[in-house]
Amino acid sequence: MGLVYPGVTLLDAVGPVQAFSSANDALRRQGQGPAYEVVMASPSGGPIVTDTGITLGTVSLAEAAARPIDTLVVAGGDGVFEIVGEAAVVDWVRGAYQQGRRIASTCMGAFVTGRAGLLQGRRVTTHWRYVDALQQVCPQAQVACDPLFVRDGKMWSSAGVTAGIDMALAMIEEDLGHQIAMAVAQALVVFLKRPGGQSQFSTVLCAQMDSNGDTFTDLHAWVAAHPDADLSVEALAARTGMSPRSFARHYKACTGLTPARSMERLRVEQAKRLLQHGEGSLAQVAVRSGLTDEQRLRRAFLRHTGISPVEYRDKFGAERA
Repeated sequence: MGLVYPGVTLLDAVGPVQAFSSANDALRRQGQGPAYEVVMASPSGGPIVTDTGITLGTVSLAEAAARPIDTLVVAGGDGVFEIVGEAAVVDWVRGAYQQGRRIASTCMGAFVTGRAGLLQGRRVTTHWRYVDALQQVCPQAQVACDPLFVRDGKMWSSAGVTAGIDMALAMIEEDLGHQIAMAVAQALVVFLKRPGGQSQFSTVLCAQMDSNGDTFTDLHAWVAAHPDADLSVEALAARTGMSPRSFARHYKACTGLTPARSMERLRVEQAKRLLQHGEGSLAQVAVRSGLTDEQRLRRAFLRHTGISPVEYRDKFGAERA
């Protein structure tokens, strides 16, 4: 069941729905009955206008409560900040969590599950733009900005828009097995797995966006192309025509990170790409990414991804895929 409301983001709402519906189609082609009954619910029922102007037909929460809810997906969208103030909606979501097998949010839908008190002590994600805001309103949650989706017990959450499809595919694989999930992925022309540990977006893009203008944009592009170069403060300052002290101060003010921390992030991203494509041994990856040796590579990976390079390669590497 999907929970929507006026102003909901269309793809947040219908992306997972399409995946579940496609799973039913895949089962029918094998001569089996459907596994999912897809229902859209809204606070008052009736037509709901999405952010695109397209209208979705829905049942009311009262009608929805009369049905067994196995999986609830709370969709994201700008309208979420109005419905989080509606006690009846929040109570209904809390009840669905208690009765159902699992509950999920796409993008800003996490603000609803958070208001329902379902995120305390849990790891959760949302669209990167709203990570800080969600952390403020849910201080007891561990809000991760990087993953496409996160599962913590019966609570699932995904980043914006298409990440909801990734999350739904993971649910389908858990429910129906790899073969059906693969059939859905092929039907939707998407990867079966962009697993939850992969990033929402490029570290280079993040750094360029955080730099608040053009001051360090060219520098970040150069670093991405030369991760094995000398990336000391002195060398970076020379490239930007600043003194080391001035560079370090301005860089931290613009990006929120020290130069050392930022350069390590960029090097880890390069190492990720090499591991994903199976380009060399761990020692070679360490050298080519500028992390020099396997021990430093391992420590950097654990800091930035929470897993070792070997685990990352096993999950996301070309041979695994």
